[in-house]
Amino acid sequence: MPKSSRPILVAGGAGFIGHHLCSQLVRSGLSVICVDNFHTGSFENIAHLEREVGFTWTKQDVTDPLDFEVSEIINLACPASPVHYQTDPVRTLKTNVLGAINLIELAERESCQILHASTSEVYGDPEVHPQTEDYWGYVNPIGPRSCYDEGKRCAETLLFDHAREYDLPIKVARIFNTFGPNMHPNDGRVVSNFIMQALRGEDLTVYGKGEQTRSFCYVDDMIDGLMALRNAPREMQGPYNLGNPQEKTVLELAEWVISRIGGTSKITFKPLPTDDPQKRKPAIEKAKADLNWEPKVSIEDGLDRTISYFRSRFFE
Repeated sequence: MPKSSRPILVAGGAGFIGHHLCSQLVRSGLSVICVDNFHTGSFENIAHLEREVGFTWTKQDVTDPLDFEVSEIINLACPASPVHYQTDPVRTLKTNVLGAINLIELAERESCQILHASTSEVYGDPEVHPQTEDYWGYVNPIGPRSCYDEGKRCAETLLFDHAREYDLPIKVARIFNTFGPNMHPNDGRVVSNFIMQALRGEDLTVYGKGEQTRSFCYVDDMIDGLMALRNAPREMQGPYNLGNPQEKTVLELAEWVISRIGGTSKITFKPLPTDDPQKRKPAIEKAKADLNWEPKVSIEDGLDRTISYFRSRFFE
C-alpha cells in the first residue's frame, strides 16, 4: 500500500482523549485505525465512527507486537486515572514501556512519525511552579504512582534516544488534566467524581484540605493542541506542555460544582493519597510560540458543558 494512502494508527483510540482525537482526524478527511484493548476505553466511544469511510478498529494490547501499514502513529495507550492505573501497576508499567517499544519499532519499520502522549505526572510533586518543560521533576520511583509516572518518563527516554540514535521523527506532548463530554462516570478523575456525586445528591469527597491545585483543560482545546503538534515541523519534537494554565484548588472546584448543580451536597474530607501532587500548572509559552496554540475554553465554560453532558446522559 502506498504510504500516502495508509491510515494513521491511534493507540488507545477508544479512550477519552483518544476517541475525541479519532473523530477529529476523521473529520479532517484522514483514514484512521484505532487500536485499543478496551481495558479502560469503550467501544461505545468509537461506535459512531464505524459508519465513517476510512475508519477501522482492532482490539489489541500494545504490549504485543504490532503489524500494520501506517503513515503515522499516535500513542495514547495507557490508563490515565490513578484508580485505574494503580489497580494493576505491573500492567500499567508494561503498557507504558513495552507499548512504547512496540510502537517505536513499528514507526521505524514504517519510516513514520510517532506522537507520544506523555503526562504532567513526569513532574511528580513539583518543586518548580508553574512547571516548565526543562524542569526534570521530583518523582518517587518506588511509590504507588510510580508505575505511571516512571513509565511515562521511561517512554520519553526511549523516544528521544531513538530520535538521537536512529533519526526517528518524534513528537512528545505532556498532557495536563483534561475533561469534557464522554468522560467515563466512574473513571476516578476529580471532575467526573465531583459532577457525578453532586448530581446524585451525594457529598463531594475532597482529599486533604483541598488546597492542592490542578489546571483543567477542556478536551476540545487538548485535541487542537495535539493536532497542532502532529502537524508541526519535524524539528519541533517537544516535549510540549499541553494544558490550561488557569489554576484552581480542588476545594474551589468542589465548591463551584456544587454551586452550579445545586442540591444538598456538602464537602467531606479524607486523608491525602500517597505522593499526591500539591501543585499543577503548565507553563505553555513553548506551545504558544512554536505551535500557535493556547486554550480557548475557560474552566467554567467547560465545566458547564460537561455537567450538561453528564446530566443528559445519566440523569434524564
